[in-house]
Amino acid sequence: MITPHEFATLMLVQNKSDQGQLDAADLEALILGDLVALDKSSDRQRAHVTCRGASVLNAVSRIERNGIIW
Repeated sequence: MITPHEFATLMLVQNKSDQGQLDAADLEALILGDLVALDKSSDRQRAHVTCRGASVLNAVSRIERNGIIW
């Protein structure tokens, strides 16, 4: 289970927002949970959503579209 802050960070990574603003602790938790990975191929490390992270985002999107309240 991820915290609301971690979920928000996951959404920011997916939207390719300014990654300098991301909370390091939340990003680390997402990396440890294999929801986000770092791309080390460029000069600056960039985070990207993994397949597992995309599955989490898709599941939440389906819940929201179907009007399920949690």
